[in-house]
Amino acid sequence: PCAENDHRCDHPLNLPVGSGPSGMPPSTKWDGSDRFPTVEGMTTISLTAADGHELAAYVAEPTTAPTAGIVVIQEIFGVNPHIQEDTDRFAAAGYLAVAPHMFDRVKRGVSIGYTAETIAEGRDYAMALQPAGIAADVSAAIAYLRSRGVAKGGIVGYCFGGTVSAMAAANLDVDAAVSYYGGGVGDLVKGGVAPKVPTICHFGTKDVWIPADVIDAVAAAWPDATVYRYDANHGFHCDHRADFDQASSDVAQERTLAFFAQNLA
Repeated sequence: PCAENDHRCDHPLNLPVGSGPSGMPPSTKWDGSDRFPTVEGMTTISLTAADGHELAAYVAEPTTAPTAGIVVIQEIFGVNPHIQEDTDRFAAAGYLAVAPHMFDRVKRGVSIGYTAETIAEGRDYAMALQPAGIAADVSAAIAYLRSRGVAKGGIVGYCFGGTVSAMAAANLDVDAAVSYYGGGVGDLVKGGVAPKVPTICHFGTKDVWIPADVIDAVAAAWPDATVYRYDANHGFHCDHRADFDQASSDVAQERTLAFFAQNLA
């Protein structure tokens, strides 16, 4: 169980469950909404996992025929506008991109904002998941990309998704992985888990949930992975949040795109 103000709880995958102190102020872009409605015209498909579970996924199509695809894994806030926009950006870069609704096993269609209440809500959804279900749902998204004829598939994830992405690099059928501030990556290292495909990790040095010694341990244990550090906080890539850092986000995105261009070619 979690203490009332604890944003890191025991979980079978040691998934990160927080994104900053409760009561964080909204950024100028975020309108303060707790819930986001489905946007008319958005492309949502249904995926079926190996265990028969059906989950929704947001899909963004490139303007030209893709040769590679990317699975985008959400934070604890569901497939909300931030995740949809990031998925769109990968499509704009030429990739077939898909963001599975990882919380559909607990509650369908989660898309929430950034309040103390929704942080607690999202944390509870993450804690209710089991490793086998997480792996099955990610694998279903990867299988969708393969079914569309892409030669290679990568994965990128943020916070909760950052840990899932690192887990996928070790255990699932991906060709490259990117992890943004995965709070559980240090616990994967402690458990002897290591990537089997090219992997990069982005961490903020001001991240109170992922201290420097954890980042150091990841870098030491995974010498074949590249660990980048930024003078930024947890969630620095999300431009809907107060902790967004434009300079760090831009550099991380540039590195991510270059990494995928090299490893998904």
